[in-house]
Amino acid sequence: MSLQTCSADQLAQLFGSNTTDPHAAATLICDQFAAVSRNFTDTGYAIDSTYLLFSAYLVFSMQLGFAMLCAGSVRAKNTMNIMLTNVLDAAAGGLFYYLFGFAFAFGSPSNGFIGKHYFGLTDIHAQNLDYSNFLYQWAFAIAAAGITSGSIAERTQFVAYLVYSSFLTGFVYPVVSHWFWSPDGWASAFNLHNLLFSTGVIDFAGSGVVHMVGGVAGLWGALIEGPRIGRFDHTGRAVALRGHSASLVVLGTFMLWFGWYGFNPGSFNKILVPYNPGSKYGQWSAVGRTAVTTTLAGSTAALTTLFGKRVLSGHWNVTDVCNGLLGGFAAITAGCAVVEPWAAIVCGFVASVVLIACNKLAERVRFDDPLEAAQLHGGCGAWGVIFTALFAKKEYVFEAYGGDASRPHGLFMGGGGRLLAAHVIQILVIVGWVSATMGPLFWLLKKLNLLRISSEDELAGMDMTRHGGFAYAYEDDETQKHGIQLRKVEPNSSTPTTDE
Repeated sequence: MSLQTCSADQLAQLFGSNTTDPHAAATLICDQFAAVSRNFTDTGYAIDSTYLLFSAYLVFSMQLGFAMLCAGSVRAKNTMNIMLTNVLDAAAGGLFYYLFGFAFAFGSPSNGFIGKHYFGLTDIHAQNLDYSNFLYQWAFAIAAAGITSGSIAERTQFVAYLVYSSFLTGFVYPVVSHWFWSPDGWASAFNLHNLLFSTGVIDFAGSGVVHMVGGVAGLWGALIEGPRIGRFDHTGRAVALRGHSASLVVLGTFMLWFGWYGFNPGSFNKILVPYNPGSKYGQWSAVGRTAVTTTLAGSTAALTTLFGKRVLSGHWNVTDVCNGLLGGFAAITAGCAVVEPWAAIVCGFVASVVLIACNKLAERVRFDDPLEAAQLHGGCGAWGVIFTALFAKKEYVFEAYGGDASRPHGLFMGGGGRLLAAHVIQILVIVGWVSATMGPLFWLLKKLNLLRISSEDELAGMDMTRHGGFAYAYEDDETQKHGIQLRKVEPNSSTPTTDE
């Protein structure tokens, strides 16, 4: 938005002959207008920064959602272990993203492959960045690490969690986010001077950058570790190892749903951007629309999964519905800001089908992922990338990314196939990069006997063997002190029955 400047010389000419010193009066008025203008500018920065910080807090709250979802999805004997890994994802990710990750992702000026400035946040104010940008992007980075932890749950050594989480948040994920989100990235839609296929990749909030990275990393971890003991019988038939608390799964799902309103709408980074000055339509409108598309995609996926699994299994399963909901969210994340609400319903419906199909394939090839993270985030994330290339609307793309108003958009919206080609390349390079980095890391950990726990520890549960006790107290310590112990009495031959 262009601002009119106040000229003291021009204003002085408008004063009448009775004015003693017209130039001084004009200068005073212009100075006052300049002060007011600066205050409005400062207020605009404060509003945008507050919006981004609030979005960062919402995204960070998803860690609580991940923790509850993971805890409910594993067996009770491994609850403390999975909760601790979620805490360490955030803590280790915070340190390594501060030291290296943010610089690799957004350090500018840089080349198209990797950033090279702002290590340890030094000179972060040199460009149009602030500490709020770091906090927001850190919350994204640890979300990717949290996805991977679900795939390798219930059988992984604690040291392996620390190693992979630090490597993923400090190097692997930042490089991918640089490619697609940095203005210097080789495939970024923000790199207006060198757009891939004249469009770049439109992955607005990270179906590919976050969800596919976490999902593919989890895929390799689970493949190299192998399935949990008892997950498949001697004939190869899948055996359900159900999580111990559907209540925690539902609680975690709602927390993730809540946090997704920072994940997707917050990716605008700013809210005080007018599209049509003087009207009520601006970036705040796009933020609202993005929240709507997010809601519709998740809701549609949840309902589709509910009825789909009812037909396939004969049950109304709340855990499946929660995973379907999250699959819809993961899919819409790429195109949430550039598609119409009706298209989000299509996205959610197909995401549910993709998730169900991926789970069937996983059982067939004896792939064990306790939280279905690789299928959900990897499979649905890949669908979300393709979906955006099909349904991105021209006007919304221009509002979100700027540049040439005629830049390519969704294939089904009359925008040609260039965006689809760019997004196919995105899927291929993410799978290739994560496979080339995380695959060898998990393989090396396995060779060093640092990846999987022993079969004895796995059968007993890691809470007792690795963390000093179970997450839940089954006995009252106070009663033990007074010599009182409750025990379960089993019926035996001396127990009277009604037949006697």
